[in-house]
Amino acid sequence: MGTAHSIVVLPGDGAGVEVAAQARRVLEAVSARTGEAFAIEEIPCGGRYFLEHGRDWPEGSDERCRAADVILLGAVGWPDPKGGGPVTMPDGKMAGWSPVIGNRTRLDLYANIRPVKLYPGVRTRISGAPMSVWKPENVDMVFIRENTEDLYTGMGGVLAPGGKEVLATDTRVITRAASERVIRLAFELARKRNGAPKDGKKRVTAIVKNNVLEGCRLFTRVFLELGAAYPDVEKDVAIVDAVTQWLITQPEHYDVLVTTNMFGDILTDLASVLQGGMGMAVGCNVGDDHGMFEPIHGSAPKEAGQDKLNPMAMILATAEALRWLAPRKGAPALGRAGDAIEEAVRRVLAQGRPLTFDLVGAEHAARMSAVTTALLDELDTLL
Repeated sequence: MGTAHSIVVLPGDGAGVEVAAQARRVLEAVSARTGEAFAIEEIPCGGRYFLEHGRDWPEGSDERCRAADVILLGAVGWPDPKGGGPVTMPDGKMAGWSPVIGNRTRLDLYANIRPVKLYPGVRTRISGAPMSVWKPENVDMVFIRENTEDLYTGMGGVLAPGGKEVLATDTRVITRAASERVIRLAFELARKRNGAPKDGKKRVTAIVKNNVLEGCRLFTRVFLELGAAYPDVEKDVAIVDAVTQWLITQPEHYDVLVTTNMFGDILTDLASVLQGGMGMAVGCNVGDDHGMFEPIHGSAPKEAGQDKLNPMAMILATAEALRWLAPRKGAPALGRAGDAIEEAVRRVLAQGRPLTFDLVGAEHAARMSAVTTALLDELDTLL
């Protein structure tokens, strides 16, 4: 057994705490079966932490995240006891900003990678759609969302003469440098994949609003310039509002999709409908030197603490983290473990039990902990 891999776990609030505990169970199983050691440090954070301590995570947490090999994030956000939404800090940011947006910025996690895959045995979340209509093999795409700029730069403000808010601005920033990074990543990823389900073509779709917005026109120009170096990959430019319908009506057309921050934030949540909902949706925040992996569902305060929520997104995020970490640490066993975790998820889903209420309804629902146990049983046969 070599040097332990350093993992920072940021459980956050509510459901985040619960699913983070399931991720730790998976990591312990991987360590026991592969001999790879993990030094896990858990850092409390989020809205509840802010209410108790006046800050959204402990002092020095940013340095501890920077020193980690990889970060696992649960979910943040907690209702303000005074009402009116989630707890916010004096600067107006949601309590939990530091471990989420703060880490993305400080660690230069410039790409948000969102795999969208419908596993056999999972129903889409489109109302009334029978499972027989949906073919799992038709939903297998990856979104790459620029993760550091656009409307999330914090450039803007509020005009409030006499204390009355009368105007608010948010400035959208699109740069060539940030666009180049995610677009190049999209083309490189497309080369490694098997192509779109519809026709097997390696295809990258740039999602923009270049008929109106200057930032999108720049993004499109960069996309076409860089795309010239990838003659083996089909280039596709699509208007964002049109994509919202095409995603639902012809998901089999898409292979890799690349877009700006805000459009990506919205579209990937829409795309999660195709894969069975937020309980199956994974977010990979990566840069050249650091990576943070998370389930996309929120902290779900009303459902938290009942051992009922879906742990699969967090467990799949853990698999993605191990696969990302493997080449960086020269530890191929981690990559194999990541593949085995995904296969264990696939097997439990195909069997149809035990599954949580979001996948099978309340009448047939199993506990979160029972789902994880079933996954670990499958994992034991795979490692």
